[in-house]
Amino acid sequence: MSDLATRWGVEESRFWLHGRMPQETVRFDEQTGLWNVYGHAEALAIFADPATYSSDTARVFLADSDLDVGDSFDGNPVVMDPPFHGRMRKLVSRAFTPKTVAELAPRIAALTHELLDDVAGRDRVELVSALAYPLPVIVIAELLGVPAGERDVFKGWVDKIFDSDREVSLESTEEQRQDIEEGLEQARELREYLRGHADERRRAPREDLLTKLVEAEVDGQRLSSTEVANFANVLLVAGHVTTTMLIGNTLLCLDADPDADARLRADRSLLPSTIEESLRYMSPFASLYRATMTEAEIAGQRIPKDQLLAVRIGAANRDERVFERPHTFDPGRDPNPHVGFGHGIHFCLGAPLARLEGRIALDILLDRFPVLRADPEHPPTFLPSPDLTGVKTLTLLSH
Repeated sequence: MSDLATRWGVEESRFWLHGRMPQETVRFDEQTGLWNVYGHAEALAIFADPATYSSDTARVFLADSDLDVGDSFDGNPVVMDPPFHGRMRKLVSRAFTPKTVAELAPRIAALTHELLDDVAGRDRVELVSALAYPLPVIVIAELLGVPAGERDVFKGWVDKIFDSDREVSLESTEEQRQDIEEGLEQARELREYLRGHADERRRAPREDLLTKLVEAEVDGQRLSSTEVANFANVLLVAGHVTTTMLIGNTLLCLDADPDADARLRADRSLLPSTIEESLRYMSPFASLYRATMTEAEIAGQRIPKDQLLAVRIGAANRDERVFERPHTFDPGRDPNPHVGFGHGIHFCLGAPLARLEGRIALDILLDRFPVLRADPEHPPTFLPSPDLTGVKTLTLLSH
């Protein structure tokens, strides 16, 4: 396979963070104050033990900050620990069961065709704006019950949230503070937008997920409009970002491996394994964070209480102790125990939907375009955040 980094003139670390696997699977970075965890087994152990490794990272990350985060995290399941996390997750789990997700297949296929009809006949197609972004946004917006036609508004907010190219650090600098303030402001704008829809559902319920959140009870109490908005915010953002990256990344990998592209075109039963390998090779969320609740030991390293861990998913998915030829894109890899969707109680709730959207969209793309090649005159660009691995733009030649 043609190496992606060489092909597009970017550092290999762009695809999985921090270059080659360091000798230590756990290493403290004095510059950022983070404990970096690179190993696959170590990542699994951390995600399986929420009592020791908390998702409430703001407790450590903002410990010395005078920033007023207000209600920014109320109702956000991503930063919750048991038992409240489990109760919140159950509120929407039925919306993402395999059966419920499978029933969305006809709508996903119809949307894919509609979006591709809009770019039919063009010699060049910018895949992200044409399909990879709007498709999952429309699907999750329709599930929630917010206007999918306002997707450009969503994109503006989400782009700004993930726009920083600065690594997470406990070092207190003016730049770091400004990044946090800007991120909180963008999240606040999206939250206020969704809170307005939540308030409207209280007055006029509908058959949508937002209404279910408004009417749900946790421990005998209804969620506040802010909690509903923060929960919906996570679903809206996470419900499309992963799929957008998955579709673009998979096509980029296939472009670099013409043999794999030819095999897939000839045998679509290879699509699921191709998608899984894309999730491993270019893990969309390349880092996840946890905070230690007590002193802990990982790979022989003693880590004190109240420390921030950066679990490097991109590195764990290239751990040579688990994956043969880890730096090679291999669509036939079996087994493929990647952690691209996380692990444990915070395993991505929308993973079945992301996989279905990716499979349907890629299948239709291959049907409709006998040739899809990355345009060397318009090379791909990548999302700036070091915690995300995905194309920001991907221009394809269709002839």
